[in-house]
Amino acid sequence: MKETPYAWVVVWATFVCLGLIFGVSYSFAAFFESFATEFAAQRADVSWIFGLSGFVYFVLGAGGGMLADRFGPRIVCSVGMASMALGLLATSWATSLLAVYLSYGLLVGLGIALVYTPSIASVQPWFTTRRGLAGGIASSGVGAGTLLVPVGVALAIGRMPWREAMQLLALGVLVLGLLAAGLLRRAPAAPSSGAGGSATGLSLRETLRSPTFRWLYLATVLASPVMFIPFAHVSASARDLGLSEALAVGLVGLIGVGSLVGRFAIGLVADRLGRAQTLVLMQLSMGAAYVLWALAGGHALLALFALWFGLSYGSIVSLLPAICMDYFGGKSVASVVGTLYSGAALGNLLGPVMAGAAFDWSGHYLGVMAVCGVLSLCATWASHQMKRSGLAQY
Repeated sequence: MKETPYAWVVVWATFVCLGLIFGVSYSFAAFFESFATEFAAQRADVSWIFGLSGFVYFVLGAGGGMLADRFGPRIVCSVGMASMALGLLATSWATSLLAVYLSYGLLVGLGIALVYTPSIASVQPWFTTRRGLAGGIASSGVGAGTLLVPVGVALAIGRMPWREAMQLLALGVLVLGLLAAGLLRRAPAAPSSGAGGSATGLSLRETLRSPTFRWLYLATVLASPVMFIPFAHVSASARDLGLSEALAVGLVGLIGVGSLVGRFAIGLVADRLGRAQTLVLMQLSMGAAYVLWALAGGHALLALFALWFGLSYGSIVSLLPAICMDYFGGKSVASVVGTLYSGAALGNLLGPVMAGAAFDWSGHYLGVMAVCGVLSLCATWASHQMKRSGLAQY
């Protein structure tokens, strides 16, 4: 299919959608202390909020993909943005931690599920020769949102009560989110009842039977705690070292900077080196970054960790939809990507919570970092097996 000018409109609309939803998700770091103080909660208890939200959007991502395959990304993503805005507004009215679990954890998580997979999966079918570059640019919205939104929220909390800051965030999601979602379209080659793009490729059922997908799914499961623990805990770790609130939350922004670099650069690199091989290298790199966190005694090494981790994490996430399109085709691409992302659900739910519990018990994160290093090595091995299986498939 020849690439049309509107393909790039879809890329940038997806960029905005992803920036909003993950900016909101990772703004949890800015609200962490406010939640803990407001509801007199320990770190493990507060971490459940982030974990529940991630669990919901990864588990329901497959459903979001199926809905997008049927109704198109515009309608599904618009509903998702409205759900997120409602969840944030309800959180601003919460009077207990349980209410926050329901509003932020479940309702915001549902909104992300209805935006994430449908938007990112809508990009790949528009492209052929520049698929890696387009996917990298679109998914770099995650990095931009991670950089800008949590820092903006932290500045807002410094000037107004956290509840008002959350209401302002809800308004931004509703206005910008609906505008961006309204620009999403299916690729022209897609039949009205099928996936957004070329109808060639495997069905979801056929994909699930593929050894290549199973290895890729295992790699996603193993890597997910490694991916999400820093978003919930690196700011708290920085506060433990005596860093100011601005520097602590700014580390999440630096993860966003690294992620932006990784997502823009990795598409060009992967199109030459091979996406599967690049995934193997980035899995290994993400685990290696934890060495810097373990050694950090101040802001400098924590900042380097955030940048290195962000580059590796951003590269991995931007590669997954393109790899799915490479190996399984466009017939059910949104459903396939959504199903793959469900592999991150337990890691997103339990990783931050168990890290918080480990800190509450031991007073440090060293054991958490060691476990993440082992999981990263296992994810690297599973990604290598996926690559070998994919080569054998052809």
